[in-house]
Order: sequence, then C-alpha cells, then structure tokens
Amino acid sequence: MEQNKSAINIATLIGLAIAAAGILGGQVLEGGHVGSLIQPTAAMIVLGGTFGACFVQFPLATAIASFKAILGAFKEPQADNKKVIREIIQIAYKARKEGVISLEADAQKMSDPFMKKALMMAMDGVEPKVLRDTMNLEISNIEEALEEPVKFWSAAGGYSPTIGIIGAVLGLIHVMDNLSDPSKLGAGIAVAFVATIYGLVTANIIALPMAGKLKMQIKTLMVAKEIMLEGVISILEGENPRLIEDKLKSYLSHKEQFEYDESGASRG
Repeated sequence: MEQNKSAINIATLIGLAIAAAGILGGQVLEGGHVGSLIQPTAAMIVLGGTFGACFVQFPLATAIASFKAILGAFKEPQADNKKVIREIIQIAYKARKEGVISLEADAQKMSDPFMKKALMMAMDGVEPKVLRDTMNLEISNIEEALEEPVKFWSAAGGYSPTIGIIGAVLGLIHVMDNLSDPSKLGAGIAVAFVATIYGLVTANIIALPMAGKLKMQIKTLMVAKEIMLEGVISILEGENPRLIEDKLKSYLSHKEQFEYDESGASRG
C-alpha cells in the first residue's frame, strides 16, 4: 500500500512567518530595532538550558529522533486515508471472487508493514478476534513510538520559559556586578530581557506548536492503521465489499467523504 510523497506543509511555513513578522514588526512599530533582539548570549542560555534539560529527561535516541521528527512538521501527513480505503476495497472484491488465500501476491506488494502483517495473518487463518487483538497491540506500540518526539517537544516548551527567567536573573546579576561601570549595564539589561523573550518564543512559537502539529499528524496515521485493520477483518469475515466501503468511509471527515465520493468509489 503506497503512501503519498510528502508535500510541504504550507500552513507551518505561513504560521512561522506570521509569528516572526508580528514580533519583529511590533518591535519596529514601537520604535525599537530588530538588532536589539539579537543576543547570542541569551540564545545560548535559553537553547542550551532547554535542550540540556530535555537530554537529561529523555534517552539520547529519543532526543535525536525528536530533532529528526520536527522536519515532519513541515510536511503533509504521508497517509492518504481515501486512497487506503480504495485499495482495501479493491482487495475485498478480489477476495470475494477468489478467496482470501488469493491475496498473497497483494500482501507481498504492500509497502506498509502493518497492512502486510494483517493480510498475512488473515491468509494464515487467524481468527478475527485474535487478529484484532494482535494488531491493536501493534497500533498501540506504533503510536507510543511516534509520541516520543511529541513528549520531547512538549517538555522543551515547558522548560524554555523557566530557562528564560534564569537567563534574565543571570543578566541582572551581571548588571549588579557592574553598577560602577555604566558601560556594561546596557549589555546586562539586554541579556536579562531578551533571554525572557527567547524563552517564551521558543516555547510558544516553536516547541509547543511543533508538538501539536506532530500529534495531529500521528492521529492521521493512526486512523489509517485503524482503517487497514477494520478492512482486513471485514474481508476475513466475508463481508460485502460495498458494506465494507461504507463502514470504512465513516473514519473520514465529511469533507474527505465528499472528496472520496466525487473521485469515484472503487468497484470490482
């Protein structure tokens, strides 16, 4: 079962652009300078402290996977549930005409390991209840693995504002240490306030939104797995392909159901 090539998620790019434009534009409209928000010391404190804390909380493998997963926030979900349903219905018609055992060649062609495993179990004569229990456990394991990056970025969103406050305190300590030298007061105050901004921006514009985006994409992928499982079990139980199609369409949103019907349902 092939998946769509990942397309760029325009909403993510637009959202980041709007957020950046709003913050920087507001700074300029207030008479400030964009350059005053660029403080490498504050960035080092906030980013270093935030991700250092995350590395303490999570295993190294999870941390690395989380940085890779954030790229997924810039891509559309790979699962096309309408296409998944069509392919299942095509298989259902074949199974109805030639029997479930005839699906071996189709199973071998499946690019989705979950669908392939479910079909192979069906051909091996596994009882529907056993198949459902086994594959539901598989779904839980897949979801748990995919949720790890979500937890990582959610944790980063929780830590960064506090780390920003730490940066602000460090900046104020620097100010207090140099009250006798007015030339150093400006830099200390800048670090103090900018570190707080960096912490809030990291949490509320990057970490937490990215975690939310990944969670939504995981939900789409999990719905695809549920469609696959329900479809295979329905085929195993010998249900009419038309009834299977109507059942699987209920997993789609109203918009997706309309698009599915408009593009033409799969008929044997």
